[in-house]
Amino acid sequence: MRRVLPAFFMLSVLVVGAISMLGLAGLAPGSGAQAQTRDQYVRYWKSEWPKTDFTRSSVDFAEIMHGGPPRDGIPPIDEPAFVDVAAANAILADREPVIGLVVNGEAKAYPLQVLMFHEIANDTIGGVPVSVTFCPLCNAAIVFDRRVGDQVLDFGTTGKLRRSDLVMWDRQTESWWQLFLGEAIVGEMTGTRLTMLPSRLESWARFRARAPEATVLVPNGQHRRSYGGNPYQAYDSSTQPFLYRGALPTGIPPLMRVVTLGERGAWSLDFMKRNRVVHLDDGTTIRWEPGQASALDTHETAERRAVGKPLV
Repeated sequence: MRRVLPAFFMLSVLVVGAISMLGLAGLAPGSGAQAQTRDQYVRYWKSEWPKTDFTRSSVDFAEIMHGGPPRDGIPPIDEPAFVDVAAANAILADREPVIGLVVNGEAKAYPLQVLMFHEIANDTIGGVPVSVTFCPLCNAAIVFDRRVGDQVLDFGTTGKLRRSDLVMWDRQTESWWQLFLGEAIVGEMTGTRLTMLPSRLESWARFRARAPEATVLVPNGQHRRSYGGNPYQAYDSSTQPFLYRGALPTGIPPLMRVVTLGERGAWSLDFMKRNRVVHLDDGTTIRWEPGQASALDTHETAERRAVGKPLV
C-alpha cells in the first residue's frame, strides 16, 4: 500500500484516540440505535446519492453515521492558494501544527487552521495529484496519491462518519472511502486502497526550518470561515468521542493521541513523552520531540496546550 519511504519521516497517521482502530457500530440513520435492514439504508441515502452503487460494500451499513452536514457541507479545497514562507509567518504561530509534505523536491505546508474547516485539499505537488486530509474527530492527518489506475480522483466529504472518522467520496464514481484506511467501503471502488504518501504533522517552526523555500496553503477566498479558530474547542480533553457508539478501549483514554505503525502496534504520546525514544526490533526508531501545540484545545491558537510530535 505504501511507496518506499525515506528513513526519517513523520508517519502520516497520528490519531487522537484509540477508538478509531476499533471495529464498532454506529447509529442507524433516522432511527436512533434501532436496527435497520440494508434496503432501508439504501432508500434513506439514495436520494442524495443516486449514482452510488450500494450493491457493493465491504462494511455493515449500520456502522455509518450521519455527521450533520450534507455532501460537501464541509467543502473540500479544489483550487488551493499558497503563499511563501515569509507571508505565512504573519499568519502562523511557531507552535501551530501543519501537515508538511515534500514530493519530488517540491515542499508545501497545509496548516490545520485551514484544513480544520475543509478536511480535504485536492492538490498537485511535485507532479503528483494528492489529497491532503485531516479528520478533526480522530486527529488523522493523512496524504493520499489520488491516482487509481488511469483515473485521477477528486475527493469530497460525504457528511458521514464511521468509527468517528471521516467518510470521503470521489466525484468520478461517487464511491465512499474511509479516510483512516484510504479504502473504498461503498460503491464501484469498494476494496480499492489509495497509496498513502509520507508526511509530517509538525509545528510551523519545524517545517519552516527544514523547507524555507516551501509554499503554504492559505484560504482561497471562496468560503467564509473563522480560520485560526477551533470549532472543536477542548475536544481532545473530552472523555468521550463525538458521534461514536460502542465499547471503548481499556487501559487508555479514548481520545489519547497515539502514533500507529500499521499492524506493528501503537504507542501513546504520554508513553513517548516519558521515554522519548523507542527502538523496534526491525530497526525502526520512534522519537518524541516538544514544540508543537494541539489544534483541538482552546479556541485561540497561541493558548493551546503543547502536545509535542513523534517522528518515525
